[in-house]
Amino acid sequence: MDAALSWDEFRLVKAIADSRSLAGAAAALGLNHSTVFRRLGALEAAVGGPLFERSRSGYDPTPAGDEMIALANQMADSIDEFERRVAGRDVKPTGRLRVTTVEVVGQRFMPSILVQFHAQNPSLVIDLILSEREMNLSRRDADIAIRLTNDPPETLVGRRICTVRWAVYCRRDLAGAMQRGPADAAPFIGFADDFGPPAGRRWVEANVRPEALAARVNSIYAMLEMTAHGFGAAPLPCFLGEQTPNLARLGPGLREWDLGLWILTHSDLRRSARVRAFMDFAGAELAKHRRMMEGAENE
Repeated sequence: MDAALSWDEFRLVKAIADSRSLAGAAAALGLNHSTVFRRLGALEAAVGGPLFERSRSGYDPTPAGDEMIALANQMADSIDEFERRVAGRDVKPTGRLRVTTVEVVGQRFMPSILVQFHAQNPSLVIDLILSEREMNLSRRDADIAIRLTNDPPETLVGRRICTVRWAVYCRRDLAGAMQRGPADAAPFIGFADDFGPPAGRRWVEANVRPEALAARVNSIYAMLEMTAHGFGAAPLPCFLGEQTPNLARLGPGLREWDLGLWILTHSDLRRSARVRAFMDFAGAELAKHRRMMEGAENE
């Protein structure tokens, strides 16, 4: 090799390894396919050998590629840590703030919280990311995560706001026709594969008769709308079911589904002014809805 490798070349190799394709790497890096192809060819020529083997399943790293990928991951982790530490030193709530949460919490609670918070902090630009996937705060995918979990990662700091309880609901005028137990309601709306709380998916599988399971959905709000339109019964967070006038709860809350609502950030960001300001404000606002979230309305 005649010249030292740059971080951009390590990023290129890491992106190809992460996606196992040139198209995926191009999307991740904001480049076009031909540019990634050309840069990989030039890099392999510079290092004197192939970094990936092309196969039907994708791009598989060679031993030389594995070494470069390992170094790229170490460099990426170091850069992420540096960025978190720098971001954690701000003294005023200004700049950009990335907040992530799941769809059901984001749509129900975050609009009013963001309106009030931005009115008090007009210099902040807020990115709200609604995703069922847990964003990686160590890699700065987000600065703050509002998560439904009973086991938050040890690398994150924050506080537990309350418990979110679930129950089975149906349209009020159909409640009399449903059998007593929520698992006996027919038809029943369940969770699509890899969606919903794990305890909930297990409960549906164990308690709902296969012939009663009439639909599987990957959106809580779609389940809510289908239930409100009379499709059948569905498990819903109590803070949605209790606040929808034409729905009735079938049976008590499903306590085995209980999940904690947490507001979390990376430990390197806990002293950041913008992170601290949002966590204090959003945590206090969410706590105002504790009784609703814990299903106390009809208990």
